[in-house]
Amino acid sequence: MIAKVFDYVQKYRMIEESDTIAAGVSGGADSVCLLFVLLRLREKIPFRLAVVHVNHGIREDAGRDADYVKKLCEENNLPFYLTEINVKDYAGEYGLSEEEAGRKVRYQAFREALLKENAGDRGKIAVAHNSNDRAETMLFHFFRGTGLTGASGIKPVSGNVIRPLLCLERREIEGWLKGQHISYQTDSTNHQDIYTRNRIRHHILPYAEENVCSGVIAHMNQAGDNLLEAEEFIVRQTDIAKKRCVVSDNRQEKDVIIIALPEFKKEDSYLQGRILLSCLEEIAQGRKDITSNHINSIRKLFVSDGCKEIHLPYGITVYKKYDVGMIDKGKIRKSPGNTSGEDAGREYPVPIPGSLFVPGLGMAEITVFSCEKCENIPKKTYTKWFDYDKITKSIAFRVRRKGDFLTVNERMGHKSLQDYFVNEKIPKAERDSFYVLADGSHIMWVPGYRISEYYKVSETTLNILQVKVNEKNL
Repeated sequence: MIAKVFDYVQKYRMIEESDTIAAGVSGGADSVCLLFVLLRLREKIPFRLAVVHVNHGIREDAGRDADYVKKLCEENNLPFYLTEINVKDYAGEYGLSEEEAGRKVRYQAFREALLKENAGDRGKIAVAHNSNDRAETMLFHFFRGTGLTGASGIKPVSGNVIRPLLCLERREIEGWLKGQHISYQTDSTNHQDIYTRNRIRHHILPYAEENVCSGVIAHMNQAGDNLLEAEEFIVRQTDIAKKRCVVSDNRQEKDVIIIALPEFKKEDSYLQGRILLSCLEEIAQGRKDITSNHINSIRKLFVSDGCKEIHLPYGITVYKKYDVGMIDKGKIRKSPGNTSGEDAGREYPVPIPGSLFVPGLGMAEITVFSCEKCENIPKKTYTKWFDYDKITKSIAFRVRRKGDFLTVNERMGHKSLQDYFVNEKIPKAERDSFYVLADGSHIMWVPGYRISEYYKVSETTLNILQVKVNEKNL
């Protein structure tokens, strides 16, 4: 059995020399087997091993398990890290299920142990999931509806979490412990049907083994491996397709993803969904609470006609404006004197050169070139030239602020932006959400209206900044 696990560890490069492994040992058969297997593997691969035990405060006899694991560590000269917490109270405080709360507490204990061991980027977490656990997880996900990721069940390696026993069935583990005369503790809750996974374990899988197909655990794990390979292939294809569709706006804050919809619509419908899932996972920093309904809603929005928006968890807003889709989790920047809603407070720094999406305007393209190469100044409403060398600050599209002004004549006379809005009869209700191009307090351009006299191209201009807004977006 040790050889089988060693080959599995090597296949997935779970453990390398000089790693520090924090192993979760509850005292049950699986985790005790994990501990002794790691001790044997350490004879082949030099690595540091520490043990983490969490007393969840759920069972009265849990202290017995902690004492047993502590004794194992003393006998094998291993660091022992004990965390004691009432998971039931923790779950109630944070609105979690006991299972989810227990998982959060365990992984926090792992992180703290690795920190105390000074593991750095060589730290890994070893948990004792086996083939039966994987089959149970696959069925659990199937019954609730899932994609390839969930269908493949538990992965051998997830980030810095490794599962060396995933190649073993529970009967192999218990048989090996018996043969090695190694005792273990029994969690009384494992025999109860209070958890969904326990009901799958006690009723569904045994029924399938007896009445559907013998060797069901092995067959499901083989299917899981095949599905995992398919998932890894799809991830690679999604990354390639994502590069074709996603437009980088060069913003310093990674809170907006812009999608070129003509390119997006060329992709297969399944890849469209995976592209959107990848974008949402990137911007939300995880998949929790992102459902297939969210993905389908965005896809329908992006392939339909018209300009709309939808709202998702994590404060994410998805916009569509003709050929541009935007997934936005932007921070709200309240301007002085401006309290007129979320979008009205945002500021969009202009990349030079580059492109960015501006609400109400669409995709703006920015280029710089020498005046020697210029022809006639364009007369288009949404393509403007500016004297690049007169720009003193980082320019941005933003809403108005107190003190904003334009230069309105050749004598360099100033007019406040507020007065300009009034003179041009821009509706009062729109003024706090009207985006202008600003160099500090100096307004360079009121899109759709005029540019500031100060920034106009002249005989002395050396370099030209061109700002072009795609008129199809307007």
